[in-house]
Amino acid sequence: MPRVKSLFRYPHLPRKSSAPRIAILGAGAGGLGLAIRLRQAGITSFSIFDKADGVGGTWRANTYPGAACDVPSHLYSFSFARRRNWSRKFATQPEILDYFEGLVKDFDLSSHLRLNTEIVGAVFSDTTNDWTITLASGAQETFSAVVFACGQLNRPFIPNFIGQDNFSGPAFHSAQWDHEVDLSGLNVGVIGTGASAIQFVPSIAEQVKSLTIFQRTPAWVVPRPDREFTAQERKRFIRIPGWQWLYRASIYWRLEFRWWAMKSDSRMSRYIEGRIRPELEKIVQPRLDHSALIPDYPIGCKRLLMANDWYPTILRDNVEVVTESIAQITPDGVITADNQTHCVDALIFGTGFSTTEFLAPVEVVGQKALRLRDAWREGSQAHLGVTVPNFPNLFVIYGPNTNLGHNSILFMIEQQIRLIVGLLVETASRDAKWVTVRDEVAERSDRDLQGAAKKTVWVTGCDNWYTDEKGRLTNNWPFPTVVYWWRTRFETFRDYVFGGTSS
Repeated sequence: MPRVKSLFRYPHLPRKSSAPRIAILGAGAGGLGLAIRLRQAGITSFSIFDKADGVGGTWRANTYPGAACDVPSHLYSFSFARRRNWSRKFATQPEILDYFEGLVKDFDLSSHLRLNTEIVGAVFSDTTNDWTITLASGAQETFSAVVFACGQLNRPFIPNFIGQDNFSGPAFHSAQWDHEVDLSGLNVGVIGTGASAIQFVPSIAEQVKSLTIFQRTPAWVVPRPDREFTAQERKRFIRIPGWQWLYRASIYWRLEFRWWAMKSDSRMSRYIEGRIRPELEKIVQPRLDHSALIPDYPIGCKRLLMANDWYPTILRDNVEVVTESIAQITPDGVITADNQTHCVDALIFGTGFSTTEFLAPVEVVGQKALRLRDAWREGSQAHLGVTVPNFPNLFVIYGPNTNLGHNSILFMIEQQIRLIVGLLVETASRDAKWVTVRDEVAERSDRDLQGAAKKTVWVTGCDNWYTDEKGRLTNNWPFPTVVYWWRTRFETFRDYVFGGTSS
């Protein structure tokens, strides 16, 4: 049974095969990682498009105070492009962005970049077996394959509150931080307490006059064991062969063990909650009651957050947590459902991203004029999160059901890159024009995923960004990551259709 190359040897384009022309949409982690691996596989005929003026994706966009990663730094880099001199255990945004920008130089990718270029459409031709992509400028270009590496956290979401357009002060989303606004001495309102707010709120609390946090539901927050690496530790990573590999492996398996907390009503989740809840009970007070501190959903149903300064911050005298829902926004502040007016000078939305409408707003059309939005009418789905039936040579990185709640997303992205390169190389080796996953394989894959999803904590009823409005799990991978590694490594070519050959 033919498979996607061997376990240890990476796919490489045969000398006599024609290299496909590939459009990579997105210059974040996925796009840059794929570009590196394509070059190493002998394929250099690709372009990397991004609407931003630089690379880095979400780590270029999110420049809010305190922005940092909640995955240990040495595992938040590719195994084929490791960084050995991380300054601390959990890297901050500037250092992560520096890592991704360094990849462009280290792997000679600058000539492939098409920055400040937004893609609005991609249409497959059944006649020429090519993809035509349409730029925001109206120009069109043709490619053999299209890879969407846009990610899941690239479209900031702001709820539609009554009167929000009438607010007289500065207002912005945390992913679009307005650094021209000086928050010193202002009464600031923050809407939302997700992963971004948990970082920027402590960073601005000391400089503002007052901070009013409008919180729908509290989050489960655990300590983040962060510190700077000592000079001696950094030397070990650089000088001792295999030391960083062992350190990365130890991080990976420690994080992988946390998968069991993602199972519905698991012993591990009950243990973690049993450790956290008594500590939260100790700080309950009239101005911070149970509804402001203790979640009413199981650990893991929403993203488990990491911070050392969140609880000390919301205990500050100039910080207030409001749990009443927002009724409307006025020119001078926010009115909550209890008819209380909260006057603020500036509003910051920490309300997350639109995550379940993958590839939007790009209009994608596959074989026989099938629109992707129609194919995904019942919910976004892709085989292994990468390939979609009837959309030949279209691949997705960090696509449906590939997000994680317990480990490094770069690990998942790396497996997807290997699969995509393997499929492209196999297509060229067969002198075929395109490859697409079989319908029955994709259907079986989705049944397997959704069946496993029912056993996870993500579908137990809390309002998270992992499920769509129908309750379907569209974002997260409902198995340990080692299962994903196995399935992408030993994916059989019999699951795919190769077409467009001369024969």
